[in-house]
Amino acid sequence: QIHLVESGGGSAQAGGSLRLSCAASGGTFTSADAAVGWFRQAPGKEREAVAVIKIYAAGLKYYADSVKGRFTVSQDIGKATVYLLMDSLKPEDTAMYYCAAGVVSHSYIWDRPERYSYWGQGTQVTVSS
Repeated sequence: QIHLVESGGGSAQAGGSLRLSCAASGGTFTSADAAVGWFRQAPGKEREAVAVIKIYAAGLKYYADSVKGRFTVSQDIGKATVYLLMDSLKPEDTAMYYCAAGVVSHSYIWDRPERYSYWGQGTQVTVSS
């Protein structure tokens, strides 16, 4: 059973930066297509995919169009931690951010929450204008 814990959320001004961390414990990723993704959900909105990194596939990454060029997902395998560096933050980035672990075998399914079996508890990000 993989346990995920997010940290690093908080408040920022528009144009600022925050870095989220997702620490994994309790198990290992055995699939060659193992991936850790970041999702977010704002009040009254559906959960949306933000970014994902494939743990073993040379760190292959996918990003939502809304964050491309502003957010960067990375990993430290030795620390079993995935990061989401968020630059040039906008008020519309305000949401609860979740990390999730699962298996992503094709690029066209990376953003589907049902592909992820393990979820963290979330960390709040609030961006003010």
